[in-house]
Amino acid sequence: MANITAKQVSELRAKTGCGMMDCKKALVEANGDFDEAIKILRERGLSVAAKKADRIAAEGIVDILVTEDGRTAVMAEINTESDFVAKNEQFREFVSDVLKTILETRPASVEELLESSFTGTDKKVQEVLTEQIFKIGEKISIRRFVVVEGVLSTYIHGKGTTGVIVKFDADEAAACNPGFPEVAKNVALQVAAMNCIYVNRAAVPDSVIEEEKEILRTQIANDPKSANKPAEIIDKMVNGRVNKYYETNCLEDQIDVKDDSVTVGKYLDNAGKEFGGSIKLNQFYRYEKGEGIEKRVDNLDEEVAKMLNK
Repeated sequence: MANITAKQVSELRAKTGCGMMDCKKALVEANGDFDEAIKILRERGLSVAAKKADRIAAEGIVDILVTEDGRTAVMAEINTESDFVAKNEQFREFVSDVLKTILETRPASVEELLESSFTGTDKKVQEVLTEQIFKIGEKISIRRFVVVEGVLSTYIHGKGTTGVIVKFDADEAAACNPGFPEVAKNVALQVAAMNCIYVNRAAVPDSVIEEEKEILRTQIANDPKSANKPAEIIDKMVNGRVNKYYETNCLEDQIDVKDDSVTVGKYLDNAGKEFGGSIKLNQFYRYEKGEGIEKRVDNLDEEVAKMLNK
C-alpha cells in the first residue's frame, strides 16, 4: 500500500474541494494515483447525488448575468436544500459559472444545459453539478433559466430571493436617453414587488377571462343583495370586476408603485414623450426562489423521537 502524505491529501483537497478524510480514503483506495483518486471521488459523488435525488430543494438563489453591452441577460434559479448552503461562496461561484455556461452554449432546456460543456472545463454541466452535490453535501438542482435579448432592465431582490428581467420596445431616442435606465429599473422593481402575471390585457387568454366571468356571475348569484338585479346591471358588475382583474394582474394596467396617479403603461408613455421617443412594454420574466415547490415541514417531536430510539 502506498504511503499517503499530508501534502498529497492537501493537493487533492485543493483540486476537488472535498473533505480531508474523503481525499485520504480515495488516495488510499487508488494506491496513491492522483487521477484515479479524483475519479473515485467523482464516482462517489454520483452515488451521493443519487441518494439525495428525492430530497426537497426549495432554497437556493435566483441570479442574473448581463453582457457588457447590456443587450443580453440570462436568469437562472438554482435550488439547494438549505439557506445556509445558498449563502456559501462556493455555491454562488457555481451559480455564476452556470450563468456563463448558458450564455456561451445557449441551450434550449435544462436537460440540454446539463449535457453542455461547463465553462472553462472539459466536463459536462451534469458532471460539475454532481461534484458540487458531493462537495457541499446537499441536493442541488438547476430548476429553470431564460435568456433575453433587447432593450432590458434587470433586478435582483434580497440577494437572490427574486429575479426580474423586463424587455422594452423603445426607440433609439428613448433608449439612449440618460434618464431611461432609471425608468426601466422602476418598472423592474414594480414587477418584483407586485407579482403581476401578464404584460397587458391582450396577453390574457380569452379562456382565463371567460373563467373569471363565470366565477363572478356565480358570486353575484350567491349574493342575496345582487341576485335579483336586472341582467344588464349584472353584466356591468361583471365587466367592472373584470377590469379590476386586469388592473391587478396586467403590468401595463397596474398602478405605479412610485406614483399612484398613473398606471405603469401611462408612466412609460409619459417618459417616452419626455425623452422625445417611445417606450412600450414587450415582456417580463420573474423568478421567485422556491416558487411552487412544496417545502419540507420538519416535525420536532418526530426528530427527537428518532434520536432517542437510535
